[in-house]
This record gives sequence, C-alpha cells and structure tokens, in this order.
Amino acid sequence: QVRLVESGGGLVQAGGSLRLSCAASGSIVSINLMRWYRQAPGKQRELVASTNGGSPNYADSVKGRFTISRDAKNTVYLQMNSLKPEDTAVYYCYMNLLSSYPGPSKDYWGQGTQVTVSS
Repeated sequence: QVRLVESGGGLVQAGGSLRLSCAASGSIVSINLMRWYRQAPGKQRELVASTNGGSPNYADSVKGRFTISRDAKNTVYLQMNSLKPEDTAVYYCYMNLLSSYPGPSKDYWGQGTQVTVSS
C-alpha cells in the first residue's frame, strides 16, 4: 500500500516563505512523475509545479518564486518564497509511480495541506 503524506503548510504573512514536503511510503519501485497542485476556495485545482527528473515546470503565477525538488528517499518538496495572498489554497502532492512489477504505474495523491497567506 502506497501512501503520500504531506507536511509543512500553515499561516504566513505576505512576502514570507514555506516549504512543503510530501513523503511516499510503501512498496515503491520507481517514481515517474512528481507534481504539486493547489485548489483555492471556489476554484478548480491547478497544477503548480512538476518534475520527472529532468527540468522542472512551473505555472506562470509561481515562476521565480516556487521551487520543486526531490530527494533520494521518495520525498518531493515545494519551496515557496515571496508568498502572496493569492497563493492561499490547499496544496496537494501527486506522484505517478510503479509499486511492483510488472505494473502498471498508478497515480497517488497526498491528503492536502492548507497554506494561508495573510496580507
């Protein structure tokens, strides 16, 4: 059973920073894709950042402020700097990974963590 557990959300003033973490546990053979999404109240879930081991991709709204990274222990991070009130949302991590051979790879989601940026 694969689980994604997020941490690091909270309340921060505009201009501040937070770092989100998402650790995958369980049977994991390989991780193909790691992403962060967010969903603000009354809005659709949007893709914030993505990495497949190559160059990361970012939404235009967070370029230059957010950085996605991963470590060797199946954890993905989202470093968020220069936060703005419009970054307020529930942030979700997502991974497409292979848990056992022969597959297929499947999609997994974290439980979500609230980020609130006050003005």
